[in-house]
Amino acid sequence: MTKIGIIGGSGLDNPDILQDAHDVEVETVYGSPSSPLKEGTIAGKEVAILARHGREHTIPPTYVNYRANIMALKGAGCDVILATTACGSLREEIKRGDLVILDQFIDFTRLRQVSFHERFEPNCAVHTGMADPFDEGLRSKLNAACDALDIAHHKVGTVITIEGSRFSTRAESNMFRLWGADVINMSVAPECILANEAGLPYAAVAMSTDYDCWKTDEAPVTWEEILEVFHGNVEKVVSLLIETIKALD
Repeated sequence: MTKIGIIGGSGLDNPDILQDAHDVEVETVYGSPSSPLKEGTIAGKEVAILARHGREHTIPPTYVNYRANIMALKGAGCDVILATTACGSLREEIKRGDLVILDQFIDFTRLRQVSFHERFEPNCAVHTGMADPFDEGLRSKLNAACDALDIAHHKVGTVITIEGSRFSTRAESNMFRLWGADVINMSVAPECILANEAGLPYAAVAMSTDYDCWKTDEAPVTWEEILEVFHGNVEKVVSLLIETIKALD
């Protein structure tokens, strides 16, 4: 039976949802992950939940140990990863509270470890294919669950990942739109890259919380706005993940 790793997953640790919950402390060859793993079962399926930024949100995006996080889930026996993330919308039609089932990314980070391979063995170069970085089987199940729950969502979307923790300048935001990005966040690209390197199918659902700063008819994004929209819509992300977990074999 598939064991599911969940990165993010705010609200899933509710004891009414996560059965037989217990913490598992993990160390990896890449150091400590962002949090202990909260393991248990949801809908009869084994899950391991990891808080990307720590349980008290103390780790800025650039300083998350993404390699340790992925290795912690792999070492715990997870077969797939479902990730959740807040994002800014770069498209008028992606409204606050909408969900986006990501299918592509643009990696605009520059300060992070984005590979497990710091050197190659002699004559054994490793180059991971990344044409379609998000697992299509998992994406299909997420989209089907959104349809079943009648959740406003977008079946595809390209995310651009920036360093943070600052938000974009208006020039950057407009440039990202011209590049074809639909949403913007600070975490998905290195996480997705590393999951692919580790051989773990990975999919991410992004919740739109704001319009970044490209829209001149409203104020630029603030952290307070992100929190307000996220907490106002987190229950539908929880419902989506539960419905998707039920569909996994």
